Amino acid sequence: MTRTARELLETTTRDLAPDPRSNPLVPLIARGEADGDTLAALALEQHGVIPADRRAFLRLAERAKAEPASAAYFTALAQGEALAAEHLKTFAAACGVDGTRADAYDPLPGCQSYPAYVAWLALNAEPADVVLALTANFSAWGGYCATIAEALRAHYAFPDEACAFFDFFAAPAPALDRTATAAVEEALDAGRLDENRARRYGRLLQGYEALFWATLRHPTQPVGRG
Repeated sequence: MTRTARELLETTTRDLAPDPRSNPLVPLIARGEADGDTLAALALEQHGVIPADRRAFLRLAERAKAEPASAAYFTALAQGEALAAEHLKTFAAACGVDGTRADAYDPLPGCQSYPAYVAWLALNAEPADVVLALTANFSAWGGYCATIAEALRAHYAFPDEACAFFDFFAAPAPALDRTATAAVEEALDAGRLDENRARRYGRLLQGYEALFWATLRHPTQPVGRG
């Protein structure tokens, strides 16, 4: 029996859900055991991720002009990244990150591999396939953000405005969910969606997501083969 767009999104999200053990850092933050330098590094790495993802989403929206629902989805994502960038400034300041520290920071390859792959998708993947892959990944990311936001308040005494970056991504986004569903439905109707390929993209996204957190947890550990 043919699955609906909503069923496909739900099963893909469930099937690609990461192993809880794949993230060594968020549980540490949840217990209040991550130090200030680690939180600052999280803010600094996101300074690279957020604008890169925004540009990638704009590129995907441009490439999806013939697919109105997909174009609307990526446009909404790009707008969200612009809002997140403003919230990130407040989180970074609460971590003691100023302009001088940000300029002197060298990003970690293991952290920046995620936005690099999103940029690859923006150039090479079919937009509808990316909708499915990203939606699955965002579920895990939102859960991590909810945990971090709670921990920043409970263990680090961060004010609400300093937690807004994580609150933003943790909050339910029913309008975006509806747009994703419409985009997948549009692609299914037109025969443009390759589920196997989208799942491959999703697995790689989850892998790069895990690498992001593992690198922040062990920033001096070499990336790649030993």
